[in-house]
Amino acid sequence: MSGLAFCSVSDPEAALAEVGRVLAPGGALRMLEHVRSKESLRARLQDWGQPAWSYLTGGCHPNRDTERTVERGGFVIESEGRRSRGAMRRFQARRGAV
Repeated sequence: MSGLAFCSVSDPEAALAEVGRVLAPGGALRMLEHVRSKESLRARLQDWGQPAWSYLTGGCHPNRDTERTVERGGFVIESEGRRSRGAMRRFQARRGAV
């Protein structure tokens, strides 16, 4: 389970590789994250404010496309239980076929 953490990880790709390494066979990664907005104007505002926000919050990047990073890391996001509200996402992902 990861809650509002991957926004602050300095190397999310490496962190997801480690999650995949230690995840039990058949196990799932569950995440609750604030992510890059799908609305163009809001995404641009996130990009604009990100440097100051990251500085003030100790490294948080509210404009990360965490779902895409998870998928690029070899995970498949399950549609069941997936929730989206504004820039908040809740989902579960499992390792894809290797």
